[in-house]
Amino acid sequence: MRRVFTGGPVFAGDGKILENVQVVVEDDHILNILDAGAPVPQDAEVIPLDGNFLLPGLIDCHVHLCMDAGPDPIGALSREPVPLTTLKAAELARKTLLGGVTTVRDMGGLAGVDLVLRDAIAAGRIPGPKVLASGRLICMTGGHGWQIGRQADGEAEVMRAAREQILAGADLVKFMATGGVMTPGVEPGSEQFTEAELRAGIREAHKAGKRTATHAQGTQGIKNALRAGIDSIEHGIYLDVESIELMLQRSVPLVPTMSALFHIEKNGVQAGIPEFAVAKSLRVKPFFLESLTMAREAGVVIAMGTDAGTPFNCHGGNAEELVFMTRAGFTASEALVAATKTAAGVLGLEQEIGTIEAGKRADLLVIQGDPLQDIQLLCDQEKISMILQDGRVVKDLRS
Repeated sequence: MRRVFTGGPVFAGDGKILENVQVVVEDDHILNILDAGAPVPQDAEVIPLDGNFLLPGLIDCHVHLCMDAGPDPIGALSREPVPLTTLKAAELARKTLLGGVTTVRDMGGLAGVDLVLRDAIAAGRIPGPKVLASGRLICMTGGHGWQIGRQADGEAEVMRAAREQILAGADLVKFMATGGVMTPGVEPGSEQFTEAELRAGIREAHKAGKRTATHAQGTQGIKNALRAGIDSIEHGIYLDVESIELMLQRSVPLVPTMSALFHIEKNGVQAGIPEFAVAKSLRVKPFFLESLTMAREAGVVIAMGTDAGTPFNCHGGNAEELVFMTRAGFTASEALVAATKTAAGVLGLEQEIGTIEAGKRADLLVIQGDPLQDIQLLCDQEKISMILQDGRVVKDLRS
């Protein structure tokens, strides 16, 4: 089937705005981009944009579909049966897709639920974004995320843990280089895995052709991961000049996940969030904002990620990260590029998605209004009038 989008500006994903064009979709891919006056194929459905924006489907580089965004989501996971987690994850995936996010990278599941969810979505059994899943996160004994992670100590055990995730079918392998906010008794700035342990695990992932990512908030842990060969830094709260230089030298992107800290701060202990998590969030926030500004000004590649699933950081509300990014100094265009072209590159899918150009998969959004003037439009699902995923219409407010 062919569809032709006409009559509206097109945000191409690389920061360019295409005017007076027709975007031709055939089946699951973008067939061509034609001048406005070019003849439309007779068998095509013509979709007038009427001045609304067409843009690529959003890409979230850091979500947790097994976590429900309640006040204590990790605690909830430890108490509920796995079948319930699976059912909830399926619903959260559906909400994510309806929020305009057509691809996600799941950064730590439970009991293989993220892997099964990925496969069910790919098979068309349930609606949801395309999922790249990491399986179980790998942490030191008692380290950040131990409640849902694969605990490992020493190089040999970290290697084994990485091999287990690869055997299970993980698309990437995630390591926990430092402490964090949501685990009691650990410090966000503290080093956890050593450089040697990280190197051993990363080597195993790379041998299998898998990318790697690390939860890395503290300075030394960030440097350990960078020297060990990590492929992306998640959070990056305590960056310094040396760690930023390493990121630039090694072309390692940063996925900040501003939403996680901001929602904890906004809702607080009165909403049921554990006191230790609120206290740590408030303590690290100024360092986080300073680090993000330093990284942006230095030219570090920055991609959108939300940590959706953490307290009150809701699946389907992923686009709020773009609002936080603009408040931190990004232009709306820069934020959108971070959620499209740049994010596709972080996932290794830059040949498939992230920009509107011939040959790419037809993951597309139609937005009522101009998100470059008001980025918050993307947070209102009523303003997302149409969503295509692989060329299939999954939402259409015209009908």
